[in-house]
Amino acid sequence: MRNLALLFFAVFMLFTNISFSQSEPVLYFCEKYDSRKGEVNISDRFTRGAITVVVKCDYALNLEDVAIQYDKYNERTGKFEYYKKFYFTIDSDMKYVYFSKNDESDMKFEDPGFYRVFLLDDRDKTVTSSLIEIIR
Repeated sequence: MRNLALLFFAVFMLFTNISFSQSEPVLYFCEKYDSRKGEVNISDRFTRGAITVVVKCDYALNLEDVAIQYDKYNERTGKFEYYKKFYFTIDSDMKYVYFSKNDESDMKFEDPGFYRVFLLDDRDKTVTSSLIEIIR
């Protein structure tokens, strides 16, 4: 009987986590955004170069002045360290937004490694974040 109760609890927790998994903004990456195809080549592993950062949420983000910040993992210290930051203005009612720059030199990863990418509000508070690996 106890095993059945534990199984029921585990299944309940699994479905609870699944049903609320999108209650917070989600940040992920793609190669580029195409107006007809949408997100092209979604992944968390890319070669060096420019990428597009995407944020999706079930509700309006209520943000206007935001930043995308990259922190790179330093293997010597075992810590993430500031790498780059990009500023954007978005509409406060947006639930879905993609961030990219037209100039290839902008949102570009020059060095291979692991990066933590943040969406920050106008007070530099983290809204959401994710990890990405850059190879070659």
